[in-house]
Amino acid sequence: MDKSKIARRFQQPAENLLMNIAILAKEKEDIIDLSIGDPDLITDPTIIEAAYTDVKNGATNYTAPDGSKEFLSTVVDFYQKKYGLSVECNQVRATVGAMHGMYLVLQALLDPEDEVIIHEPYFSPYREQVILSGGKPVFVPTYEEKGFQLDVEDLKAAITDRTKVIVINSPNNPTGAVFSESTLKKIAEVAIENELYIISDEIYEDFSFKEKFVPMARFAPDNTITVSGVSKGFAMTGWRLGYMIAPAYINQIAGLINENITYSAPTASQRGAIYALKHYEQLVPPVVEVFKERLAYVEKRVAEIPYLSLSSVSGSMYAFINISKSGLDSVTFVEEVLEKSGVLFVPGKAFGETIGDNYIRLAATQPLEILGEAFDRLAKLNF
Repeated sequence: MDKSKIARRFQQPAENLLMNIAILAKEKEDIIDLSIGDPDLITDPTIIEAAYTDVKNGATNYTAPDGSKEFLSTVVDFYQKKYGLSVECNQVRATVGAMHGMYLVLQALLDPEDEVIIHEPYFSPYREQVILSGGKPVFVPTYEEKGFQLDVEDLKAAITDRTKVIVINSPNNPTGAVFSESTLKKIAEVAIENELYIISDEIYEDFSFKEKFVPMARFAPDNTITVSGVSKGFAMTGWRLGYMIAPAYINQIAGLINENITYSAPTASQRGAIYALKHYEQLVPPVVEVFKERLAYVEKRVAEIPYLSLSSVSGSMYAFINISKSGLDSVTFVEEVLEKSGVLFVPGKAFGETIGDNYIRLAATQPLEILGEAFDRLAKLNF
């Protein structure tokens, strides 16, 4: 058998820069890897102990497909307490990470050639999930000089009679931008006026450093599907536990799809998430403070290097560093820096080609002393 038997859409797959970077990271020794958004922090021991105790006491079977009753009610209580938003248990679904939730929603909503508007720079799986779901991604650039805020006039100009969904991500990966309340309200107005859905990826909701995070569902609850999870704010990436909150009729369809994929999310992970969400006021701030401190340090060090620049980071755990002064495209820059200094970033091109090639993404997922070593190495380079 040869690869001609593989589905035609995968016989010549599009370049996947994130995967290419992962391969580079494994091939080279003594590198400082600042490429992947996987926190170096270990999950708080109290979360681990709570899940372990529940598993020892018998929490080893499937839960209901949408999640255990306690998990669903915990998410409902969490949103009410944290944001003052009222949702029902039949709107909530436990997922295997936030991106699993987005995939289920896109599968539930899209017919062939339906269009999905994505603001750029964007997390690259958004594009691929839209295509895998039969849709067509439409990109609306955002720009550093405007704080990477989505210009609503540009959003309106991208809408056609095939547009069905707007995807937003704030705090943003890769830019670190946090959409203002004014921007969110305007997006909501556009969605309501044009009868569009909004998929709001809020996985970095805890990492809003300069202003209080506002969920999209506050402004367009009937149009909004929220995907989030415990991976980032609780340093639980490996637990693979997210959740989606959607209008009940969409959640029902997502359930029909998911019963043929994962059936349910891992029971042990749900138990850990229940404890985490109930104790978020104690558990999240120390994690956020670590990344806030690291990104402030990154800003300081970038300012000392002539061929780099960086606008102030408002949120997330990333810095989207401008490399235009180097005269290189992002892929070449990343390759040369890796070869000469052993420091690994992600090329900005991985997050969209309109402006991405002028940037690299740094994930602040290493301790300050390692970040310091990385910038000491960069300071010795000339471009």
